[in-house]
Amino acid sequence: MAAVFDLDLETEEGSEGEPESSPSDVCPLAESRAAGLDRPVGRCEEVELTETSVNLGPERIGPHCFELLRVLGKGGYGKVFQVRKVQGTNSGKIYAMKVLRKAKIVRNAKDTAHTRAERNILESVKHPFIVELAYAFQTGGKLYLILECLSGGELFTHLEREGIFLEDTACFYLAEITLALGHLHSQGIIYRDLKPENIMLNSQGHIKLTDFGLCKESIHEDAVTHTFCGTIEYMAPEILVRSGHNRAVDWWSLGALMYDMLTGSPPFTAENRKKTMDKIIKGKLALPPYLTPDARDLVKKRHPFFRHINWNDLLARRVDPPIRPSLQSEEDVSQFDTHFTRQTPVDSPDDTALSESANQAFLGFTYVAPSVLDSIKEGFSFQPKLRSPRRLNSSPRTPVRYRRARESAQLRREAGSGLDLLAHPRAASWCSSVFSHPPPGTPGGRGCLAGHLTSQPLCLGGAGWAVSAL
Repeated sequence: MAAVFDLDLETEEGSEGEPESSPSDVCPLAESRAAGLDRPVGRCEEVELTETSVNLGPERIGPHCFELLRVLGKGGYGKVFQVRKVQGTNSGKIYAMKVLRKAKIVRNAKDTAHTRAERNILESVKHPFIVELAYAFQTGGKLYLILECLSGGELFTHLEREGIFLEDTACFYLAEITLALGHLHSQGIIYRDLKPENIMLNSQGHIKLTDFGLCKESIHEDAVTHTFCGTIEYMAPEILVRSGHNRAVDWWSLGALMYDMLTGSPPFTAENRKKTMDKIIKGKLALPPYLTPDARDLVKKRHPFFRHINWNDLLARRVDPPIRPSLQSEEDVSQFDTHFTRQTPVDSPDDTALSESANQAFLGFTYVAPSVLDSIKEGFSFQPKLRSPRRLNSSPRTPVRYRRARESAQLRREAGSGLDLLAHPRAASWCSSVFSHPPPGTPGGRGCLAGHLTSQPLCLGGAGWAVSAL
């Protein structure tokens, strides 16, 4: 867990853009519902929960309800633990507990707003490929988020082990991520921090998006926002040049992630941040010769890359994942960084007293999922660790070993795959291709994004080369 929001940016850089939030943006819970949240999507559960319905019955949720098992991550704002619920509903169940220090969050109004936004999004957005929030509560000095335990670890970890993914593997995970992003966009939410560290696998190998600290709510139609945030290697040009951005930046990031999966590194890296940013804005994209024509086509224009995907089956999780984490028990943490899991889990004393006015920012933070109130459901999330030195913005990631690339190429190459470099347009140039959206169950349901995404055209590549269309 590099930090709660994992900005991967210097503070002074972020301050140059227009402010995204002011203290007045930290709204009471009842005011946090973004317009358009009442549109159901597929099998997704829409939650309507008021503060009067929280903590019903004799059970009162607090830190005492959970036994600390392992440390999963830590950062400047707090820690993430693997925990076991030891009393009340779902006693014995394994969760992830994200603990945030109020004193560090309230120093910055934007951080306070991001914290509230993350908690509200976790409450409001329910989707098969988005992490589930079970409880939220607070003490005098800390905030606690209890999330489902995703024991499959980060996609980052699996990508590091493999070096690169075969295209069938990349296709599966890109498709699940696409459904998650499309659902967020249909709710007026921009994710803005898509990267391998923020994508977790559950025990079956399906993905879950985690870490919503950089999300922006209430971005519909042509609305834009200007905050300079994200992880540079996956940031779209329009964020870097501060020209205003919308949800298209998530599709740019998905294109960068696809390139990362298939080649072993993001598309644009350099020895320092400034040069990396210059490459993203002005550079040309080099496509490795071992990519198949379909993968190349995906990065450039309309394509058949997802032609074998049945989107309805994928959303219902009826498709077997290509990666199945090897786990011995529900408490198995073998998929997490041993730097953290070997540490003794200790929730430090809650000895920081905030003023009454400072605590006003966290009114309404408490939450119990309706599924828990009904004594049903499953349950984790994980705040990622510090970025691997291989992926620090200050140094380019090590390319995948050429031997592995050649072996992969031999398995997947098709004739006539040679293409020239793709010129990367500047931030003002937006991709023109769009997804097809046949309704679920129609003949177009295979190979196209079904109607359960969004009524608006989607572009994989907010401002240039990245994946543009299905």
